[in-house]
Amino acid sequence: MTTEMTWRKKTILLTGAAGVVGRALIDELAPDFDIVCMRHRTPVADVRVSEFGGSFDEPRLGMSADDYAVLVRRVDAIVHAAAATSWKEDPARIREVNLGGPTALLRLAEQASVPLYFLSTAFVANPPAANGHSPGAAAYVHSKIEAEELVRSHPAASVILRPSIITGDSVDGRMSQFQGIHAVLGAIVRGAAPMIPMPADALIDFVPQDLVAAVIGKLLREGVETGEFWLTAGDQSLNARDIMDLCMGLAAELGLATKEPRLIPTEAVDRLIIPLLEDSLPPKLAAKFRDLLEFSWLFQSAEPLPNSLPELGFGKQIEKDALHRAAYNSMYYWARVKGLAPADGKVRVA
Repeated sequence: MTTEMTWRKKTILLTGAAGVVGRALIDELAPDFDIVCMRHRTPVADVRVSEFGGSFDEPRLGMSADDYAVLVRRVDAIVHAAAATSWKEDPARIREVNLGGPTALLRLAEQASVPLYFLSTAFVANPPAANGHSPGAAAYVHSKIEAEELVRSHPAASVILRPSIITGDSVDGRMSQFQGIHAVLGAIVRGAAPMIPMPADALIDFVPQDLVAAVIGKLLREGVETGEFWLTAGDQSLNARDIMDLCMGLAAELGLATKEPRLIPTEAVDRLIIPLLEDSLPPKLAAKFRDLLEFSWLFQSAEPLPNSLPELGFGKQIEKDALHRAAYNSMYYWARVKGLAPADGKVRVA
């Protein structure tokens, strides 16, 4: 008599599945894992996953005692990609959300004896001052620093992941929603940014969403349950001049008569530009320009961010040529969505 043995796939609890990283993670993990998504408002609506509505503010994530017990028995790992990322949120609310999620999920991880994979941000390496140019960004980054401390000090096994700016898919540029960097680069392409507050040699560290997902997938498949990893371009980052040339090249390709903005040192913006905002621009336009400045200030760095990707086997994906192609593809997809390029336009592989 032959006995056939069947092995179930491991089950991943994923939060933030409707977001940029979450969507990329579904693509990456669905072939090898059963994915259960906890959502708050936005349905995931993907046949490859199961989902339930939940809340970090409620006991047992808002589930019944029986359903929660099933989740505890079933889950093999937790990937926490949900966060309050809007810098326009009240800082207290940003902190509440970004600490509430890890608190609830660490409790679940401990009960289920499984690891928590926590998505932080690489900008914890150089957080903006709370009373500086970027109060919203500062609230977000500092909430991630606190959340990391919470995760690090908890007895549950945990992996901390620190991606830098996340752009679209490296091949076709697609992503579920555009990020702040698209606002800055899009303004350059459209000619809506007469100046950008960064020197030409400032580093702009970004990584494509599919690369972030591939790294997390590798760690899950290999059963890594501890460690802290920087998912960045590091010393391979493009600089402001590289990005400017890319944007101006795309503008020309799209047939736009865009005038190249000036790259201006931050101190000049502080001293000369900001004092004129209130006097020279309508309130709505001044607010939009301040948003552009806030994104620009956060995105740039003088020194490379720490980087774990080469040691994880992903060094080739962050070589400068690969990053340049990924940035172009992401911005060309942006142009298609914004109606600046044909909807059926082919992504040029540079």
